[in-house]
Amino acid sequence: MDDNRHRLQRVSVPEIDAMLGIPLKVLDDGFVRVVDYLGTDESIVQAARVSYGAGTKRIQEDRGLIRYLMRHRHTTPFEMCEIKLHVRAPMDAWRQWIRHRTANINEYSTRYSVAIDASQRTDPAEWRQQATTNRQGSEGFFPLETGRRLSERELELQESARAVYRERLEAGVAREQARKDLPLSTYTEAYWKTDLHNLLHFLKLRMDVAAQFEIRSYAQAIGNEIVSKWCPLTWEAFLDYSVNSMSLSRLEIHIMSAIGAGKTDEAVAHAQAFGWLKNEDGKLKHHRERAEFEEKLGHMNIAIPWGR
Repeated sequence: MDDNRHRLQRVSVPEIDAMLGIPLKVLDDGFVRVVDYLGTDESIVQAARVSYGAGTKRIQEDRGLIRYLMRHRHTTPFEMCEIKLHVRAPMDAWRQWIRHRTANINEYSTRYSVAIDASQRTDPAEWRQQATTNRQGSEGFFPLETGRRLSERELELQESARAVYRERLEAGVAREQARKDLPLSTYTEAYWKTDLHNLLHFLKLRMDVAAQFEIRSYAQAIGNEIVSKWCPLTWEAFLDYSVNSMSLSRLEIHIMSAIGAGKTDEAVAHAQAFGWLKNEDGKLKHHRERAEFEEKLGHMNIAIPWGR
């Protein structure tokens, strides 16, 4: 018997191999780069067929199987792929990043090493205004003249904080204490290793338009520049079934059915019964769930039955 038949070869992706260790620039001084990876689309298909048996091979081809897995939320095969990234990000964005507790992380320590001498700075045209309907979001930008003043003050604050930090170090203050007044704009670095299933969940949340711009920039770089090349079939299915899809609740299905049947009054009655159409000062009171459904109708070019 030829033993070569039983040897396994490590699958690889030439496009990812070519970018190993090469930083992709994010924000003004941040980056993300691939350190190592395990598995490809082929690994997902292989794992699924081991799980489901030989009969699964009748599901067209690899692309069809991956789309089936994504569509029906069979997540385990996607865990067969892993990736390790080296990240350089501002501390405020990194705080949001590590809320995703489904990864292995080792971060640069400012207890042992001097803090990275770089802070994320805001272009005068990029100062965002607080959203009026979302306490944790932003909408619109300040006029350029205001932005210039904000950027000048930002630079003054960062340089002052850094100067105080250096003074403490030179005076012999312990690094773990000297760092305490550094701003959250200070860059940090970390190794971040996760499997593809959890990475896609991270990207689903952080690529969303509602995510903060800074962390969204990293998510877009990881998704569009790395995952799309690493596992292109999975990336296509992810965009189709997760990022660019929509779900409908039981109530929304009832309303959509009524709209489809031309029963506008019935659609309005469903919304009214669920408390979506309360009035305040002669206008519809803001209702987040109703607003999200109206956005779905807009994507499908369907008129809102109760008007605005």
